[in-house]
Amino acid sequence: MGAALSAQYAAVFARPWPVWGAAILVATVNVFLFAFDRPWTASDGLRNWGDWVLRGAGVVQRADLVAPWLYSGSLLNLGVLFGGLTAALLSREFAVRVPPRGEAVKGAAGGVLMGVGAMLAFGCNIGGFFSAVSALSLSGFGMMLGLGLGAFLGLRYLLWEMDRRPAWSSGTARVYGAPAAGGASRQPLAGLLLAAALLLAPFAYARTGYHAQGIFLLFGVVFGVIFQRSRFCLVRAFREPFMTGDAEHTRAAALALAVSTLGFAVLKFADLKDKGDWVFPGAGIGALAGGTLFGVGMTLAGGCGAGSIWRAGEGQVKLWIALAGFALGASLARVALAQTGALQKLGWAVFLPSALGWGAALVMTLGVLAVWAVLATWNEDARVVSALD
Repeated sequence: MGAALSAQYAAVFARPWPVWGAAILVATVNVFLFAFDRPWTASDGLRNWGDWVLRGAGVVQRADLVAPWLYSGSLLNLGVLFGGLTAALLSREFAVRVPPRGEAVKGAAGGVLMGVGAMLAFGCNIGGFFSAVSALSLSGFGMMLGLGLGAFLGLRYLLWEMDRRPAWSSGTARVYGAPAAGGASRQPLAGLLLAAALLLAPFAYARTGYHAQGIFLLFGVVFGVIFQRSRFCLVRAFREPFMTGDAEHTRAAALALAVSTLGFAVLKFADLKDKGDWVFPGAGIGALAGGTLFGVGMTLAGGCGAGSIWRAGEGQVKLWIALAGFALGASLARVALAQTGALQKLGWAVFLPSALGWGAALVMTLGVLAVWAVLATWNEDARVVSALD
């Protein structure tokens, strides 16, 4: 029995999960989350953190602000953070990794750009792109274009920096708390204790009358574990075709979006969810400009809205800094957009089935995703052939 349990544990926590399987899991969990209440986005919760800090500093005035431990978006993010931490501990992969000074600066700058971009596009790469496309919102496709452009521009900068200013990000990274290779470690025990605490958290919320809050936390934990074990990353889906030609994460992202879109469509078509849910008035300059800024930011930071959170749970200090920049940037950008009246001028709310019909909207969405995956695969094959020649 001990050998069997050890083999099962190793299958889950000693080897990385396949990316395509993680893509299907992420999409399925997102559909269930939408059926429960709302789809996933990281920017909403991060802005809540920034609002909370800035209100305490007297910068933001919000009488309706909900505490982070009670706000659904914040709890999803906390779940992703603790889910990533739990999986890293159980896998003996947790360590506090302090980056060189230049990388820390890029983390801060990337975080701020992601925060501002998310407010322009009405969501991050998860809410404004992944969940918006799934909800058949035209704004999601606008952000998709912006993310691709931003990833290209961010990568061009990084290549320029490596060639012209390599000293900016040079230096020795410091690592603390990493388990010795082949030696005993208490990380799995700490992971088991944390997992038990997270499973008990919904019962504690329920005892105080906050039943839904505990469920949101658990949904986030599930996302965090999936991402940490599979390394599934939307940054890589947009960046790698330009940098290395690797299309694995692009194909996985397209697959996840296809599954999520079909699930969202069933819920909306059956009137189980309102057809206007997650259809943002950003189809226009908001989605395109916001996606571009976000794409540059996630490339500089090395993590997107979701990736920054679960990688912070692994101990990546650069991503801690990026999250702080994201939260504060999103909070201040939202205030500026609201006060200047620009928030109402970022685009239009277009629900594709209302404009094209259900059949055409689904065919168009799935067709765009298929073309995205095919082009990335063609680029990958072309690079392989070029390298062989």
